[in-house]
Amino acid sequence: MEDEAEIYDGARAQFPLTFGKQSKSQTPLEQIHNATRRSATAATASNESDKKSSSSKPSSEPVSPKPRIGPSRPPQSLANSDSNREEDDDDRDVPVGPPPPPPGQTVDDDDDGEAMVGPPRPPLRAVDDSDDDDGEMVGPPRPTAPVSDSDEDEDEEEENQHRIPTSNEIVLKGHTKIVSALAIDHSGSRVLSGSYDYTVRMYDFGGMNSSLQSFRQLEPSEGHQVRHISWSPSADKFLCVTGSAQAKIYDRDGLTLGEFVKGDMYIRDLKNTKGHITGLTCGEWHPKARETVLTSSEDGSLRIWDINDFKSQKQVIKPKLARPGRTPVTTCTWDREGKYIAGGVGDGSIQVWTLKPGWGSRPDVHIEKAHSDEITGIKFSSDGRILLSRSFDGSLKVWDLRKTKEALKAFEDLPNNYSQTNVALSPDEQLILTGTSVERESPTGGLLCFFDRSKLELVSKIGVSPNSVVQCAWHPKLNQIFATTGDKGQGGTHILYDPTLSERGALLCVARAPRKKSVDDLEIQPVIHNPHALPLFRDAPSRKRQREKILKDPLKSHKPDLPMTGPGHGGRIGSSKGSMLTQYLMKKGGMLKETWMEEDPREAILKYADVAAKDPKYIAPAYADTQPEPVFAESDSEDEEKR
Repeated sequence: MEDEAEIYDGARAQFPLTFGKQSKSQTPLEQIHNATRRSATAATASNESDKKSSSSKPSSEPVSPKPRIGPSRPPQSLANSDSNREEDDDDRDVPVGPPPPPPGQTVDDDDDGEAMVGPPRPPLRAVDDSDDDDGEMVGPPRPTAPVSDSDEDEDEEEENQHRIPTSNEIVLKGHTKIVSALAIDHSGSRVLSGSYDYTVRMYDFGGMNSSLQSFRQLEPSEGHQVRHISWSPSADKFLCVTGSAQAKIYDRDGLTLGEFVKGDMYIRDLKNTKGHITGLTCGEWHPKARETVLTSSEDGSLRIWDINDFKSQKQVIKPKLARPGRTPVTTCTWDREGKYIAGGVGDGSIQVWTLKPGWGSRPDVHIEKAHSDEITGIKFSSDGRILLSRSFDGSLKVWDLRKTKEALKAFEDLPNNYSQTNVALSPDEQLILTGTSVERESPTGGLLCFFDRSKLELVSKIGVSPNSVVQCAWHPKLNQIFATTGDKGQGGTHILYDPTLSERGALLCVARAPRKKSVDDLEIQPVIHNPHALPLFRDAPSRKRQREKILKDPLKSHKPDLPMTGPGHGGRIGSSKGSMLTQYLMKKGGMLKETWMEEDPREAILKYADVAAKDPKYIAPAYADTQPEPVFAESDSEDEEKR
C-alpha cells in the first residue's frame, strides 16, 4: 500500500493543482475601471476666479539672468531674431580680445562686431508697445508667457488638494421621472432613491452586479410624489415622506411598519390636530434617537413624532410669521447632535429652534428674508455654527448663526427649478456641494458645483448629466459622490468615484459580472397562431350590445320618466299623494276627497238612474217615448245575493 501511495503521489506531482478544473476568465480591474471612466467632455470645468488665482501663482520657470549694466541692444522682435543673429555671426568671424571674464563684469557689445566681454547675450524677446520709445531696457528681460499646460497642472494640483473622486462614474437607473429623494445608509451598503414616478427603489451594493438593478421597488402612496427619504441612526428603518399628509416607516427590507395619522382638516388651530392635514414637504430622522422623526408640511407646521405611537405627534412647532395665516414649511433638518431644529419657510425666512425643557414655537434664531423665494434645502455644519441654505432664487448662502444680520457669502447664478434641491458638505467639511437645474434654451446641462468653505469661493463645476441635478451627497466611508438627475421622461442616480481614493460601494458591484445564463434559464416563448384574430377573418362587428347599452341609458334612448311609487323625491311628487301640486294641497286641506277607489263601479253608475229619468240632460226628450226601458241582468253570484 505504501508503494502504491508513493507511485500515486509521484504521478500527481507531474500535474498542476488546477488540472481538470475550468478556470473562469476574469476581466482585470484596470479594464473594468477604464470602462467606467468619465469622458473628457464631462471633466471638471474650473471657475474663472480659479483660473485667475492659478495664473497669479509663481510659475516653475528657470531663473532669469542677472541684469546687464550699460546700454543694451535695441529691442527686436522674435520673428527677426534668427536673421539678426546670423548677421552678427557674419560680422564676427574671428573673436577679438581676451576670453570672457567671469559673470558680474561690465558688458559692452554693439552691432559693429567689437570684442564681447561678459556672459553671453540673453535670448531676444518680443517687445510690447508699452516699452519706452528710446528702446532702452533696464533690469532683467521680461519672462516669457507661461505655457498653457502649467495652468492645467495647477488646476489638477488644486483639485487633487481637495481630492474630489470624480474620475469614474456609474448610473443607477430604473426610474421613469426625475429622482427627487436620496438616502445612503451609514455603512454605505444600501442606497434608496425616490422619484416623481411615485416609487422608491432599493439598491444593495453587496448583492448587486454590474447590471446595476434594484432588488426591490415600493410605492408608498399611490399618486403622490416621493419627496424625502431618511435612514434611522441604526440603519434598520427608514422614513419615507411623500406628497400625502401621512409619512410611512419601513424596515430595512422594505416592509411597512406603520403610517402616521392624518389630522382633522376642519380644526383651525394646528396644535389641536393629531397630525398634518395637507401634503408633506420634508422629513428627517433624529441623528441620535432611534425613535424620533421630524416632518414638515404645507399646512405651515413642523411635527416631532415617536415611531412607537403612530396615532399622535409628540410636539407641534408653528413658525413665526409676519402675517397671520398658513405659510408652508418647505424644508427642515436636525443638527449633528439633535439639539437644534431648522426650518425653511415659504416666505423666504429661516428659523432655528433649540430643544430644551419648556421650549415652544418661538424660534431662537429668526432670519427674515434670508432668500427672495422659497427655500429648498438647509444644512448644519458639525459644530452647529454654520448654516447653509439653498433656494428657488438661484442662490446658495452661507450663514453664521452668531451673526445673522447678513450672510457670510452668497453664491449666485445657480439655477434651481425643483423643491427638493439640497446642499451638502464633504466628509472633512472643507467643501460645499450642490446641484443646478437646466434652464430653457441653455446649452449647459446639470452641474455639480463645489465651493471652498474657508475661502468662500468656487472650486470647480462638474458636468454630471444633460438633465437637472437635484439631490447630492458625499458619503464619508465610501468617499463617493452621489447625484440624482432626471426630467419628465427618465431619472437616475449618478455615482462618482475614484478607484484609488474610494472604498467599497460602486467598486464592489462594478467588478462583479452578471451571472451567465445556464440551460435551466432558457425559456422558450411559444408562438401562438390565431388566424381568426386577423382582420381578414374577423366577423362584422355586432351592434347588439351597443343597442342594449343605448336602451339602458335614459338620456340616449329618450325614455320617459316612470310614474312615481311611494313618496316623491328629487323635486317630484309621489303618485300616492297625487300627481299634481294642486291636488296634493287640496287633499291636505280636506277640500278634495277621493272615494272612487272604495266604491263599486256598478252602484256608482246606478245611483244616477233616477236623476236621469226625471231630468234627462243627456237624452233628448224626443226619444223619451221611443226609448226602451233598460233591463239589467240579475246576478247569478251567490255572494251578491247574500248582500
